[in-house]
Amino acid sequence: MQAVVLEEFQEPLDVQEVERPDPEPHGVIAEVEGCGVCRSDWHCWQGDWDWFGYRPDLPHILGHEPTGTVVEVGDDVENIEEGQEIAIPFNFACGKCSLCRNGRENICENHIGLGFMNEAPGAFAEEVHIPNGDINAVPLPDSIDVETAAGCGCRFMTSYHGMAHQGDVGNGEDVVVHGCGGIGLSAIHIANALGANVIGVDLMDDKLDRAEELGAVTTVNAKDVDDPATEVRDITNGGADVSVDALGIETTCRNAVDSLGKGGRHVQIGLTTSDERGEIPLPTDEIVAKEIEFVGSLGLQPSRYSEMLDMIESGKLDPTALVEEKIDIHQVPDELEAMTDFNTVGIPVCNDFSS
Repeated sequence: MQAVVLEEFQEPLDVQEVERPDPEPHGVIAEVEGCGVCRSDWHCWQGDWDWFGYRPDLPHILGHEPTGTVVEVGDDVENIEEGQEIAIPFNFACGKCSLCRNGRENICENHIGLGFMNEAPGAFAEEVHIPNGDINAVPLPDSIDVETAAGCGCRFMTSYHGMAHQGDVGNGEDVVVHGCGGIGLSAIHIANALGANVIGVDLMDDKLDRAEELGAVTTVNAKDVDDPATEVRDITNGGADVSVDALGIETTCRNAVDSLGKGGRHVQIGLTTSDERGEIPLPTDEIVAKEIEFVGSLGLQPSRYSEMLDMIESGKLDPTALVEEKIDIHQVPDELEAMTDFNTVGIPVCNDFSS
């Protein structure tokens, strides 16, 4: 089968012929119907994230935002059948540890990151293996097809968890999102659906225009103001209730925290680059004095996908609105290259793997 293979960090990617996967007894094989092209794939290609175990041995297949159709089922799988259309989380869980048993399978003690770790070759491929299929393959309701679900991969479902659960966004709250890439735009769309007044902050006007299309009540171009955090505090009459760093660099993280009012909640979704290596200085005393909460958001529990899917079924969320373009597998390397200079808007999706 064809797959996008990472042979050497930071060197050009290639589409190669590789062996099709075989299911482990507890696993399933899905034919990939769509897979988002995410900046996290770019980070893996660059060789980032070794500081928390997301640096695979090479060669390795990239891709972590798939949806698909089950084509083969391991002998020990009980609840997934061939022919089912499924969403596929990137945060594979074991289903047995204490975190999984307590509804926190997105941070499973035995977490495996699809496309980022040796144990889980990625989904820029015609087929992908899903370990512990009864936990990690999420059947789609009949009303949601795989094309719609292709827009709710890592960026969308992580933003859903960040806004609905970790940020606990409520009606009428002021939410500011710093960084309007795929994660940021997803967070804006979801926070708007949850009833918030959302402000988007970025450096690029085209991304800010998309933010307004997806529900932002106003936007701030950080290049046009002296201090975007001060601008947000002025807009919100004292500071936002919830802030999001959707990029993961020192500037956006600090600006997001500084945008908050007293008692505010910061949600960190963006992961850092090799410049920060996971460490960003924060205004600790300010966090204490304002009683600011700082929480992280990783993926979405498979057991809570139904909440997000219900909102899609009801029309409150529309992941297809985030899909900017559809490409074939041979265009994936160029799409990732474009992310070096942030030259993508929304979510590109690869939906042709055999051309």
